[in-house]
Amino acid sequence: MNKKKKILTGKDIINVATKNALNKKAENIVVLNPGSKSEIADWFLICEGVNEIQNRAIANAIILELKGKDNAPWYKEGLELGRWILLDYIDVIINIILPELRAYYELDTLWKDCPREFISD
Repeated sequence: MNKKKKILTGKDIINVATKNALNKKAENIVVLNPGSKSEIADWFLICEGVNEIQNRAIANAIILELKGKDNAPWYKEGLELGRWILLDYIDVIINIILPELRAYYELDTLWKDCPREFISD
């Protein structure tokens, strides 16, 4: 008997990613919801680990749980080095980045006027 899997919404993916980021002790987690203001994605999650190993652990936890829910990333980049990992789930873009790169590229300043939520445990 085939069980039909539930298709996750962008908000569902954000919730799974946020939970896994918190479980792996990610810091400075922010969720941006630019909606129609962005042609790239409806949701963005930005978080940071203290080093490359932690960033890879955060990314792998997110990927593993979402794959278990039949949602593999459409595109991923940076997993090998772990300095800035991008996971693209079409409607959701997840950035796991080292603090110094986040400060340099100022990702948090994109879509300044969109709703954002700062996540802490």
